Amino acid sequence: METYAMALSYAIPGFIVLILTEYLISRWKGISVNEAMDTISSISSGITNTLKSLMGLTIIIISYEWMVTHIALIEIKSTVLVYVLTFIGLDFAGYWSHRFNHTVNVLWNRHIIHHSSEEFNLACALRQNVSAIISIYFFLYIPIALIGVPTEVVALLAPIHFFAQFWYHTRLIDKMGVFEHIIVTPSHHRVHHAINDEYLDKNYSEIFIFWDKLFGTFQQEITEKPAVYGVKKPVNTWNPFFINFIHIWGITKDSWRTKNWRDKIRIWFMPTGWRPEDVQKKYPIHSTTNPYTREKYKTESSLLLKLWSWFQLVITIALMYYLLISISDFEFLQTTNYCIFLMISIFAYTSLMDRHIISLYAESIKLGLGLYLIYYNNGWFEIDTIFQNTTYIIGAYLILSFLLTLYFQLVEKKPNLKLQEG
Repeated sequence: METYAMALSYAIPGFIVLILTEYLISRWKGISVNEAMDTISSISSGITNTLKSLMGLTIIIISYEWMVTHIALIEIKSTVLVYVLTFIGLDFAGYWSHRFNHTVNVLWNRHIIHHSSEEFNLACALRQNVSAIISIYFFLYIPIALIGVPTEVVALLAPIHFFAQFWYHTRLIDKMGVFEHIIVTPSHHRVHHAINDEYLDKNYSEIFIFWDKLFGTFQQEITEKPAVYGVKKPVNTWNPFFINFIHIWGITKDSWRTKNWRDKIRIWFMPTGWRPEDVQKKYPIHSTTNPYTREKYKTESSLLLKLWSWFQLVITIALMYYLLISISDFEFLQTTNYCIFLMISIFAYTSLMDRHIISLYAESIKLGLGLYLIYYNNGWFEIDTIFQNTTYIIGAYLILSFLLTLYFQLVEKKPNLKLQEG
């Protein structure tokens, strides 16, 4: 876990610099690629995924180390060729896990968060799940386990393979010539994130585009068919926790409501979006049929609320970064408490961005938990040893956060949701 935290402590500043660079270039080119609340929601979602990992909230059914120990047919050393084969093997596994997530109803819940943004930019690449608690795709790593690829090679290349998928979430890079035939490019991935019928469920590849061409899921970007982003059933919220579980909650309700006992079971394993006929008639759900007339989710917000939401995000990133660089000094319970506090904080301010009254209750819990942690730890997790009197600043922030939430919810008139034409 310490190695993972250290890797993130280097990666996160890089992500932030690239997101800011994309924003500045887009302003220079006069192309709008960022919407304030959407960007805050995207980055906040990435933080929740990191916190989940730091708490170890992933149940591994069969570890790669166990497989390579028990089923490897040969033993090989860590050579350059092994690293190349391993990277290709990881990409093969990535293609199929990605495809399963898109095509099996219950598995879509693991991935909906990543597609939920109605924008397409580097920030939306950070929309990663907290709902995939159980690691179910171990069987996809059997090929590299059989040839005896060492565990340490997989452990090194897996995060590199994951981080390498960040850069192509952008609208600012056009087609890339010969690279379009080899690697996944922004053009390929714009197709993948689109809800246009021509583009739906295409281009699952993560690094090498030839998997889609090999398995029949490739689609080129068509100039005359500009991509429209999001999901067919709009999530209509900035709260990453709601987005993470909105699909499985829908399946659960449909399974309960249907009168057909066979449908109660098979709904979980049918193609994504399938619903029992009796439920579909009685409880219709709006789904986008014409992407070009779809309206984007947007909440009317005062300038003060927008500035406060950005401030909340900056504070959250700073507090998480302190956790990453100090995690080796924390006990497991301290790390868990810290992560829970940040998750509640994200839940509170993203709900406030939705203008949802639940933000007030979440903010109350955040204030109580934050003050308790300061009291219990005799300060904010020893931060005063690095930055003197920071505990007082954090305490003041907790109180201000609560008071401003009261103001936005009870004093500043709650605006009606306004839909912006896409």
